Amino acid sequence: MSDSKRITASKKELLELERGFWTGDEAYYAANVDAECLVAFPQMAQAINNADLAKTATKPNKWRDLQIDLKGIIEPGSDIIMLTYEARAIRENGEHYTALVSTGYVHRVNGWKMMFHSQTPIEVA
Repeated sequence: MSDSKRITASKKELLELERGFWTGDEAYYAANVDAECLVAFPQMAQAINNADLAKTATKPNKWRDLQIDLKGIIEPGSDIIMLTYEARAIRENGEHYTALVSTGYVHRVNGWKMMFHSQTPIEVA
């Protein structure tokens, strides 16, 4: 496939989408999650539809001081992008949180949509 046929998202665009998932509300999730998304958290691992995943975003801005340290991006196909990063943030209650995060996006007619998301908490000494 020639490069002219590849659909590429910029790092900036992807990281802005990611930040939105940390701070966004139900409407943000509904607008930016694919019809179905595979999620993997320590407390939840399942395929979940857009509406049900959006309902989990009940507390927008529950995170502050979000820092994203990008570890890698791959584009296995012209319409799929995967990224991995280390996230550091502070919860509303002041608790520090660090996790290794991976997200997959698929390109649809109306833009990039999250179709996979995984977080593995990292214990910080």
